[in-house]
Amino acid sequence: MNDHDRDSSLAAAVRLRTEGHQEEARQRLLALSAEFPADAEIAYQAAWAHDVLGLEAEAVPFYERGLGGTGLSEEDRRGALLGLGSTHRVLGQYEKAVEVLRGGVEQFPDDGALRTFLAMALFNTGEHHEAMRLLLELLATSSTDPQVRQYRAAIEHYARDLHETV
Repeated sequence: MNDHDRDSSLAAAVRLRTEGHQEEARQRLLALSAEFPADAEIAYQAAWAHDVLGLEAEAVPFYERGLGGTGLSEEDRRGALLGLGSTHRVLGQYEKAVEVLRGGVEQFPDDGALRTFLAMALFNTGEHHEAMRLLLELLATSSTDPQVRQYRAAIEHYARDLHETV
C-alpha cells in the first residue's frame, strides 16, 4: 500500500468512527496498524476506536505506540495523552493516569480538559487538595459566569491554600 492509499484508508476509517460505525472502523484500523506498525497516527486512531467501544485495556498499547512514535500533530498528541491518562484512570491504574496526565499538562499547560482529567485522577489517588486547586484555578480562569468572574481573584487566592484562615 502506498502513502496515498494509506491516507485514504485512514481517512475512511476515521469517517466510519465519527459516523457511528465504531466496530467497522476498529477492524479497518487494526488492519492498517498491522500493515503500518510504526505509524503513530494510525496507532492513535486505533486507540481511539477501541476506547469508544469500551475496550480500554486494548486501547492502551495503541496509545503508547502512538505517543512513542513520531508524526502526531499537536492536537493528536493532546488527544492521545488525554485518552491514555483517562483510560488508565478508568482501568483503576490511578498512579499511571496521574503520571500521563501530569506530563500532558506540562506539555500543554493551557489545556483545560487535561487539567480536569488530572484533577479526577488526583482525587482517585487521595490528592484532594491538588485536585481541588486545579479545578478552582480552571474555574477562575475559564468561567463566563459573571458571579464567578467577580470573585476570580479570591477563588485563585484560596485555590493555593484552601486551609487559609485569618
